[in-house]
Amino acid sequence: MPKKSKLSTPDWIKEGYDSPEAYNKAKGISSKKKTSEKTFKIRECPKCGSDDVSVLLGFEKGKGKGEWECKKCKWTGRDVEEKELTEEEFMGYLDEKGVEVA
Repeated sequence: MPKKSKLSTPDWIKEGYDSPEAYNKAKGISSKKKTSEKTFKIRECPKCGSDDVSVLLGFEKGKGKGEWECKKCKWTGRDVEEKELTEEEFMGYLDEKGVEVA
């Protein structure tokens, strides 16, 4: 069984600070995490703006790996537009589109 490492004294104590918060503030370390708000990604066709795009699979002639295809206008390419929406924006988007949410 491997040896367990010994605990070491935290840097904020070694350097004489009263709390980890004071140490982080003095060193300029931000402990803020990303917002916990859920985000949703939507891919849209750059030609017609439709969200009915899918990735192409396989190696058919003229259709390469990693390309996208719009089902509405038959556009193919790699530069698909990607939007990031918050939960409220996404629910509004679904309402606008007429999709029922259970």
